Amino acid sequence: MKKENLYATSFSKVYPYYIAKAERKGRTKAEVDEIIRWLTGYTHKQFEKHLSMGTNFENFYMKAKKLNPKRKLIKGMVCGIRVEEIKDPIMREIRHLDKLIDELAKGKTMDNILP
Repeated sequence: MKKENLYATSFSKVYPYYIAKAERKGRTKAEVDEIIRWLTGYTHKQFEKHLSMGTNFENFYMKAKKLNPKRKLIKGMVCGIRVEEIKDPIMREIRHLDKLIDELAKGKTMDNILP
């Protein structure tokens, strides 16, 4: 998927895939939500509002006023690219989430996932 298409994609359309990936490995929707809220700083209510509004990826991250500063500690490979080397700020945030969901699906504990 092209970067521009991903940015315009509703977060709520991709969100079920994050949950499915986690659940296939015995993890929960609650854990996925915890990761997303930790990363973005959204409250449960704010997060649910973005899902119901169909906020696209770009706005989902741009409107997050309290992005967790510890997210910069997230390192590793996603889709063959080192997360910490991604220049585009929105794509880097998207890949931060991808990396955290990958770690969840690998069976790591929440204490080991969230830096």
